[in-house]
Amino acid sequence: MKVAVEGCAHGELERIYDTIAGIEKDGGTKIDLLLCCGDFQSTRNLEDLQTMAVPKKYLDMCTFYKYYSGELVAPVLTIFIGGNHEASNYLQELPYGGWVAPNIYYLGYAGVVNVNGVRIAGISGIFKGHDFLRGHHEFPPYTESTCRSVYHVRQLEVFRLKQLSGRVDIFLSHDWPTGIYEYGNKAQLLRKKPFFAADMESGKLGSQPLEELLKAVQPAYWFAAHLHCKFAALVPHNQSQKVGDGEFGSSSSSSEDEDDDNEKKAPPTPSKSVPVTKFLALDKCLPRRAFLQVVEIPSDPVEGTPRLEYDAEWLAILHSTNHLISVKENYYYLPGKKAGEITERFKFTPTEEELEGVTAKFQNLKVPENFERTVPAFDPAEQSDYKHMFVGQPKVQLNPQSNTFCATLGIDDPLCLVLLANGQELPAVGATEFKDRDTESSKLRPVEEDVIEPLVTPTKRKLNLSLPAPISAAADTTDKNVIDLPEEEPEDAIIATEAPQVEEPASVPASPNVKKLKRRNQDIYQAQED
Repeated sequence: MKVAVEGCAHGELERIYDTIAGIEKDGGTKIDLLLCCGDFQSTRNLEDLQTMAVPKKYLDMCTFYKYYSGELVAPVLTIFIGGNHEASNYLQELPYGGWVAPNIYYLGYAGVVNVNGVRIAGISGIFKGHDFLRGHHEFPPYTESTCRSVYHVRQLEVFRLKQLSGRVDIFLSHDWPTGIYEYGNKAQLLRKKPFFAADMESGKLGSQPLEELLKAVQPAYWFAAHLHCKFAALVPHNQSQKVGDGEFGSSSSSSEDEDDDNEKKAPPTPSKSVPVTKFLALDKCLPRRAFLQVVEIPSDPVEGTPRLEYDAEWLAILHSTNHLISVKENYYYLPGKKAGEITERFKFTPTEEELEGVTAKFQNLKVPENFERTVPAFDPAEQSDYKHMFVGQPKVQLNPQSNTFCATLGIDDPLCLVLLANGQELPAVGATEFKDRDTESSKLRPVEEDVIEPLVTPTKRKLNLSLPAPISAAADTTDKNVIDLPEEEPEDAIIATEAPQVEEPASVPASPNVKKLKRRNQDIYQAQED
């Protein structure tokens, strides 16, 4: 199978597909699959564009919306991961992956799929240590902080990928693994990017969790992007590096992993591992830049369109680790050998029974082609001057693909959990009103408002219903204490408004009220009466 690999797409889908068409024409060959290593920028409309963490002057609709709206169709099956320049609200609707447009598939926070027998794994986002141990606590509309933290890699995704066993043919990431430059032409890399030297010396160039995954998963190919340059490396592996039974530690503590390695009592379980990982990082999509590479991967015969399937082992891992999901902003820790050996499971490589349970739920592992539009697409005819328009962020939405996937597998949608944890009411799945008026471009804005309206209004009403009881009790006490004040000081408008029921208890004797007041207040009121 011929696979085209793209570095940072930056929304230039039309240019990328044109490049692939040129390669096919010049070489007389057929590209079967396109893999994109992040910064995909799947912006459907102007609201999506506001969720990208870039300066306003760099906000550009690019061309993805044409494939979302159906104006164009992706000519080749496309699989991508997220980077640090994304329509985060749209990708967050698909935490376990899904179609963002016909023939364009997103792998999710982390994911594993099979294409004609080629096993492809990937992880979205970039590594930032201060967010790694947190849960996925962000939801739209984003703040200045959460619009960036939403694409930071979390420990749960790394932990889940470490549970994989057997062969992984291709691994996709946006970041580079730490230390990968030691296995390639480091001198040439520094000539291209001399400012990398300081980060290399401090060990900050790349992602440490990805380095751990590289040693644990040992894929045949590893493709990355992010640093906007082409770099190749060959990473040799040995059997002791392959994570085996009893060696799984919590990904939230590297020191714990080191202790586990020192206490190994048995050799790792033999498994099929490749001796070398071929690493390749590519540039962004610009003229005269090395942003695309074609590689040939051994696969099952491709007849027509490649066959995209779920990975049974990955589905079982998602199911067995569902209880480990966190949507809190605070740090939390995953089970490790020392912390959970006695009372809690810490190794989630699926058993035969778990694999059978997953296959029974799905029966057919083929990924369903269930894409549907849920919001209106960008309209260049009416919104051509969008850079001078004020547009707000979109409100949160749930995607029917995620709803179906989670219901079938029996797991939770993290976006639903974070909304409930923050007292938000869950919006309706999908956008039926949008479908009915899909062709009326003049009604794009009203349709969007009608679909999203239930997000805020029911929540406010619900919150108000729980407040009257304590408030009314406090108000009654205040009224009794100040009941005589309006009669003697009618000019006091503030007290009059605070006690709207002053006339009702007029027949109540003054003496009980005086007893409830403090002594120093009694002297004041008596002086005023004299």
